[in-house]
Amino acid sequence: MEKSAVFFDIDGTLWNYDKYIPDSTRVAIKKLRENGHLAFICSGRARAFIQDKDLLSLGFDGIVCSCGCHIEIDGKIIYEKILDKGFAKETIELVRKYGIRPILEGPKKIYMDDSEFGFDDGFGNILRRDVGEDLVPIGGDYYGDWVINKMSCATDIEADKRIECFEKLSEHYSIIEHNSGVCELVPAGHSKATGMLKACELVGIDPKNTYAVGDSENDLEMLQAAAVGIAMGNGTDRAKAAADYVTTAFDEDGIYNALKHFNLI
Repeated sequence: MEKSAVFFDIDGTLWNYDKYIPDSTRVAIKKLRENGHLAFICSGRARAFIQDKDLLSLGFDGIVCSCGCHIEIDGKIIYEKILDKGFAKETIELVRKYGIRPILEGPKKIYMDDSEFGFDDGFGNILRRDVGEDLVPIGGDYYGDWVINKMSCATDIEADKRIECFEKLSEHYSIIEHNSGVCELVPAGHSKATGMLKACELVGIDPKNTYAVGDSENDLEMLQAAAVGIAMGNGTDRAKAAADYVTTAFDEDGIYNALKHFNLI
């Protein structure tokens, strides 16, 4: 069998927001690599938001994160897109003008203001839990000195204001709307798909031997660009429509069943 590369989303695919990883997923990734195939994380999360030792202990040959803006292979950074600080400042000022609350995501730090994401905010609390001391303010001593790949935003404002703001951003960013309250701002020309294909180029994997596994809106391009796109049974309708195959839910042995279906394990 030719060597293949499998690219896994994290949230809703490898684990849930409580960081539960099914035992079958652990077994599947171990068998996948024992069979000579490569396993990659391919996430919208920034590298600073991928720190969990249990997750990383599953064994990955590389990490594609920040929607293709950061690529590591065997622990070495081989591609990095960093937003210009002046441009990032303009973006922050624009979205805040519309009442949109930004989170800045980088390879070493995540930037978030507690005044915008209080201790009753679910996503803010996940960042506090998982990023720890690498979660720092946007303002204060850090203002204007950020090192970031992309942004996420809370967009719980009136629809017409949200659309108007997105129109002003669309020349420079790919805007991924997860729902009416959350979006990602990714530098134009970058996506999980571009990161996946770049990683394949660097490790010598033919794109015809790629598999992508995901569940949500920022997985759509990756699912379509891979030779085989696999949607989780718990995935969104759009993810399932973009995929070539729909497996069971992540907590119903979804990854194991998918890799078994395609004779990778």
